[in-house]
Amino acid sequence: MSDSVPPVRRGPWDAPATAPAAAPAARPAAAAPEVAGQSLVWALISTALLGAFLWYYSGSWVVAVAAIWGLLVHEYGHVLAMNRYGMGPAKIYIIPFLGGMARGQRLPDSEWEGVKVSLAGPAFGLLAAIPFFVLYLVLGGSAWLLGAAVIAAINLVNLAPAPPLDGSRALGPVLARIHPMVEKGAMIAMGVLVVFWGISNGSYIFAAFLGLALFGHLRRGVWRPEGRPLSALEAGYSVGLFVLAALACVGVALAALIPLADGTLEGALTVGGSYLGFGR
Repeated sequence: MSDSVPPVRRGPWDAPATAPAAAPAARPAAAAPEVAGQSLVWALISTALLGAFLWYYSGSWVVAVAAIWGLLVHEYGHVLAMNRYGMGPAKIYIIPFLGGMARGQRLPDSEWEGVKVSLAGPAFGLLAAIPFFVLYLVLGGSAWLLGAAVIAAINLVNLAPAPPLDGSRALGPVLARIHPMVEKGAMIAMGVLVVFWGISNGSYIFAAFLGLALFGHLRRGVWRPEGRPLSALEAGYSVGLFVLAALACVGVALAALIPLADGTLEGALTVGGSYLGFGR
């Protein structure tokens, strides 16, 4: 049903019709200011602080360099994906004593794009291990293999489905398709487990950071802010890509650890577990 005024026929002696006055042109909405990136000076200071902390904690400058390099390549994977989906220009921020993050100018248009952006970091980040394998083949020395293993571990830990790690954004939308409370409960449970792992492993700063992030997620209340929800097919793809990324991280880690453990898989798992704080 519509409500409209019928047209009126004009006679020959009627005054000529006048064109309606043009409405003033609307002023275009002001664009949101671009998110400023980290200043060069502060980025260098943050990187130096993070590198010094890792060197002190690990006792190896190779491990410190590997962790910084792996972190940058990991975050650049997010940047590439964000720019690909129109969220750029994305920026990388180095956080002293903690790690780094990539930030776009806007949210993704759909949860499917958000899943791909979150998994781009761990998938692309594994490429950072290639130079360390090459250096091991050319120069020898177990330190290079340990550096490659550290890079694999950084990407694997980021796949943990605990906020604000990448795994929470990759699997969260899948769990939300079942029920939002399923996602919320799983994120809380995994967050508590990861915080407990950090405390038991002596990574108190990392555990405190994750604890604060988990508290922030609980206070926020909105668990799915990104555009269009996942379809059933996209949810299946999300789980498959997550599993492939996790298997790739494990594969790179084993490729680096097996030579360090006399060529045995069991020894590699023992060495990797000891570095992650398991089996102590």
